[in-house]
Amino acid sequence: MERNIDINEISDGKKYTSSDIVKIGCNECYGCSKCCREMDGLITLDPYDIHRMISGLNGENFDSLVNRHIELSVDRGIIIPTLMMDADTKACTFLNEEGRCKIHDYRSGICRLFPLGRAYENESFYYFLQKDECPHPSKTKVKIKNWLGTKELTKYEKFVCDWHYFLMDLMEYVKSASDEESNQINSAILQIFYRTSYDEEFYNDFYTRINKVKSLI
Repeated sequence: MERNIDINEISDGKKYTSSDIVKIGCNECYGCSKCCREMDGLITLDPYDIHRMISGLNGENFDSLVNRHIELSVDRGIIIPTLMMDADTKACTFLNEEGRCKIHDYRSGICRLFPLGRAYENESFYYFLQKDECPHPSKTKVKIKNWLGTKELTKYEKFVCDWHYFLMDLMEYVKSASDEESNQINSAILQIFYRTSYDEEFYNDFYTRINKVKSLI
């Protein structure tokens, strides 16, 4: 979900690309899991997050993860899957007793970003540094594309951008839609983009789906 914040107050004022080097290295977060706690509704999951997660969690699917590790939130009329926090500990349900991520190799895009963020403008986006979010005292310099650890990064960044603006258009569309039509749209989005598994070539499959939906709405 988009955060209603003044980016100038939380960032270092610079706009980064994946080729830039930023001081964000935190020794693999050793001994800290602050960014994995009290994040209710903030760690949104896109279709690639779900695909990557399910591929790593043998025997799981989207519906089996809902209400265990994923909850369905609503942002401006559109249902958005988010990572679930434990009701008692307020920690991500994928966090183990040692404060380490149990799905680190296939964690979500937002988790990979932190303490970076994404800001969207002009049908694109840039990365920014959330300067006061990570408490690690002696950060090292890391190239952003290495920090993200995502294969086919150019394709991934295009997907992230296209998915964001697709959701923005949907949110605008449902403003004038009836409750029945909004419910139908949300059911279709969940089924098409989250519940239905993807081919091995995720991006080709995704664009086939999104183009079909765009032609219908």
